[in-house]
Amino acid sequence: MGAEATAVKETYKKVKTILVSQPKPERSPYYELEKKYRLTIDWRPFIQVEPVSTKEFRKYKIRPDEYSAIIFTSKNSVDHFFRICKDMRIEMPPLETRYFCMTETIANYLQKFIEYRKRKVFVGKRSIEDLKPMLMKHRNKEKFLLPCSNMGSMEVANFLEEKNFDWQHAMMYRTVSSDLSDLSDVTYDILVFFSPLGIKSLFENFPDFKQNETRLAVFGNKTAQAVEERGLTINIKAPTPETPSMTMALENYIKQANKK
Repeated sequence: MGAEATAVKETYKKVKTILVSQPKPERSPYYELEKKYRLTIDWRPFIQVEPVSTKEFRKYKIRPDEYSAIIFTSKNSVDHFFRICKDMRIEMPPLETRYFCMTETIANYLQKFIEYRKRKVFVGKRSIEDLKPMLMKHRNKEKFLLPCSNMGSMEVANFLEEKNFDWQHAMMYRTVSSDLSDLSDVTYDILVFFSPLGIKSLFENFPDFKQNETRLAVFGNKTAQAVEERGLTINIKAPTPETPSMTMALENYIKQANKK
């Protein structure tokens, strides 16, 4: 892989190969992009989720069934919460337990594990602020558990702490860098990143990474900040008002780069 930690002088250079730092999906607009511009798009997750063993979790002395309200921030948190429950032979009380889901996607996923009862499942749109009215209504009635990874869920944790909830975080899985050693001799025209953890993984796997003519596409301000802190150049950024998705941002760039 190749790039110096200095600005790329010529931004628009022809694009033939792209590496997306995520698992390969079954369906994706990237496939249309690949076909339309005759590109080679590879997929490789730069980060992965590892379970906290039940043996290790027992050391925290947390029993999920001692909590009457569970806050889910991702599908991973749902998976590992019920994995731990199963391994500990715990069944959450079906009538008493309340579940607070950050998004509708998470709430829909939850139906794989519980009998869905509208009065027991509360759904936000994206952030903890969406759930605030529902959470505040139950603040003095429930004991809350926040299943999370080693990265925590700072936005949610800060909210619960500031509002004096009776709550506990429970680390049930870890987000770690993937082993990318087999990519050491591979160079791509564009690398696509969606989180600061992806940038961290890049440098853990390739401490001497140089940008050279590789262009970096980043999603989100935190990812952009992580790239800039490494002294690298951002060539493609999303979301923006003009390009709300990464595929749109990539296509805008490729149109310019490949028109010669």
